Amino acid sequence: MEDKTMKRYIIPFVAIIACLTSCNGFLDRTPKATLAAENYFRDETDLQLFSNTFYNNLIDKEPYNEQSDQLVCLNLSAFMRGGTSRTVPNSGGGWGSGAGAWGDLRKMNTLLEYIDQCEDDAAIVKYTAVTRFFRAYFYFNMVKRFGDVPWIDEQLESDSENLYRPRDSREVIMTHMLEDIDYAIENLPSAVSTYRVNRWTALALKARFCLFEGTFRKYHDPSQHEYMYVVPLPEDSRTSADYLGLAADAAKEIIDEGPYKLAKVDDYRTLFANVDANKDEFILAIKNDQSLQICNNATAYAVMPTQGTPGFTRKFVASVLMADGTRFTDKEGWETMAFVDEMKDRDPRLSAIAVGPGNVWLGDTEVSAPDLGCTVTGYQVMKFVMDKTLPEWGRVDKSYNDMPVFRYAEVLLNYAEAKAELGTLTQDDIDITVNALRDRVGMTGHLSLDDANANPDSYLGSSEFGYRNVSGANKGVILEIRRERAVELAMEGFRLSDLLRWREGKCLEQPIYGMYFKGIGKYDLTGDGKADINIWKDTNPKSKDVVDYELGTATGIELTDGASGYVYHHSGVTRSFDENRDYYYPIPTKERQLYHEKGVDLKQNPGWVDGLSY
Repeated sequence: MEDKTMKRYIIPFVAIIACLTSCNGFLDRTPKATLAAENYFRDETDLQLFSNTFYNNLIDKEPYNEQSDQLVCLNLSAFMRGGTSRTVPNSGGGWGSGAGAWGDLRKMNTLLEYIDQCEDDAAIVKYTAVTRFFRAYFYFNMVKRFGDVPWIDEQLESDSENLYRPRDSREVIMTHMLEDIDYAIENLPSAVSTYRVNRWTALALKARFCLFEGTFRKYHDPSQHEYMYVVPLPEDSRTSADYLGLAADAAKEIIDEGPYKLAKVDDYRTLFANVDANKDEFILAIKNDQSLQICNNATAYAVMPTQGTPGFTRKFVASVLMADGTRFTDKEGWETMAFVDEMKDRDPRLSAIAVGPGNVWLGDTEVSAPDLGCTVTGYQVMKFVMDKTLPEWGRVDKSYNDMPVFRYAEVLLNYAEAKAELGTLTQDDIDITVNALRDRVGMTGHLSLDDANANPDSYLGSSEFGYRNVSGANKGVILEIRRERAVELAMEGFRLSDLLRWREGKCLEQPIYGMYFKGIGKYDLTGDGKADINIWKDTNPKSKDVVDYELGTATGIELTDGASGYVYHHSGVTRSFDENRDYYYPIPTKERQLYHEKGVDLKQNPGWVDGLSY
């Protein structure tokens, strides 16, 4: 949901990138003879080169750095702080005409307008499907960000009548998105193509956005939260259950007929650290390439003290189950458990995404403790960190492992959640989804539908650490699926949109705690019985054999109770989430002014004040 300033290319071919630069030129200036639209779009190569920009501009290439209630950095994002930290921008803000906004939509509509000039009928069908996939993808992002937006399916010029058209209702947008994605499903190839969209990618996108809309309309019930729908929904709109049914059907089609499965890996970390995406599980991935310097920053983000010092929150770590499927928060003394003890016998995914006792980085032989200089909470992130033996490990912007866009694990969780929200989930459904994910990492505890609903987790259901809005007969299993989603999809860019669709924005106000320390002294963080760090204040001498952290200093740590408690670097940061405002982003002031000059009332999103009287 946050704006990203750093762009990555998904297609690792210099020639293609160079051609894209020239191909896009005629969209922004008077066409020259060689690049005029009527002289382009003649063959499949033209269509492929032109459509590459959709991959490059629309897909988030670094999903791992999204801050939320589960993962924070030293400097909290404006979205996390909320309140006056978030303001109405003058321009841009995801609405402008540049990459990632309406300019990309214009390129899609340009391709669709001129595609019949191609002399290859099969290419016309294929790239019409590719473009309509990305148009649905584009509109999904716009609906998540702004709610009601204008639907535009034609190439607009500076004098086009529809250039400043009013917003359409969410239902109009979703209906057109379904038309686009169903065309893509019908006409994209079915063969595995890890770095190009195919039929299964389209089904995965349909499951994703239908689950979003179904849960959004359930938890933002139009009859109770009418203001969330700036343009009222038509009376014949699909219901929440309709969208959830579509999500379940699309996901189940992949499960039953698709060529994908959960990857069998000896070490769960390698699924995200490998240079090449696993073709069994990654339905669509971002291809990075060291030789072409097409890279991400995932490794440095985790291991360099200058990259934001990200860390998982205590709330998230406490929510992770024990390996036998029981709840960590049901254990006696869990609130004040030392790090080595709290990490014992947990869901193996925890120590695969966060540095735990006995950690050895991939490719290394030395046991490493969490580096409190690299993590603001003490729970140092490890997901997406590459093998240490690879060249340029740990250097800023030099990681070249592939990144997931659509993964089979998400499809399983989307199916389980849709069925749970519908009230039609069965134990068989759980076994092929949640329990399959647990089996993959060797957990001995399975999720039971009856047990979960008979005894909902009080931690996940609490206003202090969990979700406020879940109720009904399926409360227990919905909470468990949310837990599973949080662990399996951690750092993959889903958490903020999940909170927004569930109407759980208040989770962002919950305490941002880290590790617990009972007081001043030395602590073993590796489990070998030897101290790794020394926490001291004032008169305590510095130790030569461990890393020292002075309480209450800029280079040390702050604890909730002064000389003891949870790591709490954000104690002085004011955070708030406005339930009547923050589920949407604001429309930039300049855009509203331009619309007004054209005689169109572009209403501001609820709760946002931009100083305009119209």
